[in-house]
Amino acid sequence: MKLRRCAVLYLEPREELDIDWAALFAGTSTLAASTRWLALAPHLDREIEVDAADLAALGAVGASVWTERDTVLRHHDAAVVDRLLGHGLLLAQAQQEQEQEQASQQEQSGAGPLDILRARDETLRAQHWRPLAALAHTFSRWRDVRSDTGMEAPSFDELLARHGNPPPPVQQVTGSAPAVPLPAAEPGVLDAVLLRRYTGRNYDTGASLPLAVAARLLQRTFGAQELRHVGPHANVLKKTSPSGGGLHPVEAFVLVQRVAGLAPGLYHYHPLDNTLLPLRAATPEQAAALAMQMVADQHWLADAALQVVMVGRVERSFWKYRNHQKAYRAMSLDAGHLSQTFYLLAAEAGLPAFITAAINDIDIENMLGLDHLRHAVIAVCGCGVATTGAREMVELRYGETGLGQASA
Repeated sequence: MKLRRCAVLYLEPREELDIDWAALFAGTSTLAASTRWLALAPHLDREIEVDAADLAALGAVGASVWTERDTVLRHHDAAVVDRLLGHGLLLAQAQQEQEQEQASQQEQSGAGPLDILRARDETLRAQHWRPLAALAHTFSRWRDVRSDTGMEAPSFDELLARHGNPPPPVQQVTGSAPAVPLPAAEPGVLDAVLLRRYTGRNYDTGASLPLAVAARLLQRTFGAQELRHVGPHANVLKKTSPSGGGLHPVEAFVLVQRVAGLAPGLYHYHPLDNTLLPLRAATPEQAAALAMQMVADQHWLADAALQVVMVGRVERSFWKYRNHQKAYRAMSLDAGHLSQTFYLLAAEAGLPAFITAAINDIDIENMLGLDHLRHAVIAVCGCGVATTGAREMVELRYGETGLGQASA
């Protein structure tokens, strides 16, 4: 058997403080610190505590070249090696090396534990993740975070009481010369929409969106406005938002709660066909529960009529930006660009919108059948009719240009 270390591995010395009761009664220092070493490996998706013997063995085995097990056992105990193999920090070479696609299929086919762990590592390697980005992506995801399990939503008054005044809203910078006054902003054609854009936190659960409004939001935000051929078998999409490398790796998965003509449930939006593919049917009550689960009990967002999960296709972005320091950041920025376009289109229709990254990523992955090494759940945006009625939704007239005009 040959061994190698997993592709991405970080070791964290985590210090924990506790009360030293003996010291307390002796009248000396009351705090005691203890340190644990934790192994963080994105392909495993969990923290693993390791000891000094584990650290020594991990440092002796490379992540690229396979090493004979007997060679490793000359310097390290077999029990240590077996423990690291069981955790997936060390990996065992397959009897017959297979292509990446076969390894991926093997992961689903009831293979043994060591084969599954090796296949997960091969999946990570094949996506060309930057190691730090893979680590941050994997271990910043939430599972089942709710209002009673860690989802905090303190008011501004509570924050002031807890932390004192925030830093000032504007940073004061010392310049090399006096500040240059700028002329007042001239009115422009975008003002009517820009100044109506706002984040909604009170949605009318009795109001539905017209299908034409939902369709325009999806097509003009996530839809392809043009398909451009850049090679014999290579195409890029042109959308209304910019994208790193022109790759547009962000997919839109839609949770419908209240859209006229659409059954509640989960859908995938196809940017070329302009279609919604049903993935999971739901009753109105089930759709509402899914929304609450997705946005971690943020009920002020969960009541929106339409939610869109923005999911980055890692293979699409990292095809160009392989092991790149900025690739993950660029993919996150893509979602931000899309959300602002979504906001403006919602404002055009007289609707409040929202975006949140405080989401249960792992639960969403399970809902949609996604692998976090291949797909990065980035954020959820959505919109609906406000409960106050202060902002009226407008009807849309579609002209020959297809860009639409808003009328009250």
